[in-house]
Amino acid sequence: MGNGTLRQKIPNQETPMSWNRKHLIDIESLTADEITTVLDTARAFKAVGERAIKKVPALRGKTVVNLFIEPSTRTRISFELSEQRLSADIINFTAEASSLKKGETLKDTARNLEALNADFIVIRHSASGAPAFLSRVLNASVINAGDGAHEHPTQALLDAFTIREHKGTIAGQKVTILGDILYSRVARSDIWALTKLGASVTLCGPTTLVPKEFEKMGCRITHNVEEAIRDADVINLLRIQHERQRKSMFPGLGEYTSLFGLNQARLKLTKPDAMIMHPGPINRGVEIDSEIADSKRSVILEQVTNGLAVRMAVLFLVNGGKGPQEITG
Repeated sequence: MGNGTLRQKIPNQETPMSWNRKHLIDIESLTADEITTVLDTARAFKAVGERAIKKVPALRGKTVVNLFIEPSTRTRISFELSEQRLSADIINFTAEASSLKKGETLKDTARNLEALNADFIVIRHSASGAPAFLSRVLNASVINAGDGAHEHPTQALLDAFTIREHKGTIAGQKVTILGDILYSRVARSDIWALTKLGASVTLCGPTTLVPKEFEKMGCRITHNVEEAIRDADVINLLRIQHERQRKSMFPGLGEYTSLFGLNQARLKLTKPDAMIMHPGPINRGVEIDSEIADSKRSVILEQVTNGLAVRMAVLFLVNGGKGPQEITG
């Protein structure tokens, strides 16, 4: 095939999947089948990552620009390593070292990068809607690496992938997302992905950070942490998004920890096989005790590993791949 990657038999893959999108802007607009295509493709790329030689030629001759206007460590490195493993040429771009500091618009910056024959723009931006805007004005494929408090689609996909790897299926799972929901792009993307795949999602946190409007997305809301975690199959903890919220929206850290932090006493209330997740960065001793973050129940580092496979899958698919059945070489 033109993508030229590793030939890999996909377990439990009876019928070919399909993907026809040039961009990945959000999870909200994806169908359940499209999400499943990404997860199945990621499963094949995870197998690639377990080989001695981890590189495949899927993006050989292609140029990817990592346009990170908002600071990032984990997501930027994950995308960069994924691109390297797909044999792409990579340009890393930050606002601090760019003409954006001189007043150049995002549109002009991106179009100048595209004029250098960039094939993909992976963008993180503090403004919600920035990736969608670029997808309308550029010929290059645009991948959203997080935009404001809107969405973080690849994080949701790797979260869904991790749950499916451990539980076998997402349908029927009870997932509790605990923390700052209002300002979290991860929460929004997770909600869309998990509900589309048949999970039951419960949101929990302070009333100011978990408003009733999220019920419109098909979630159950509670402000009682013991109730939220007792029957959960998965507990996904979120940090407080201090950089995006007003101080009036948030109680003190000590009050938050006492009311909503996952400690050993609360962990005893959960199911023995309940998974503990966190997108990072972790605020140890605030939303989660260190012992729990490092315990066997935690899949936090596994999420990081799975992020590579998922982002490889996304890049492969927006490059024209149709699904795992096309991973050849």
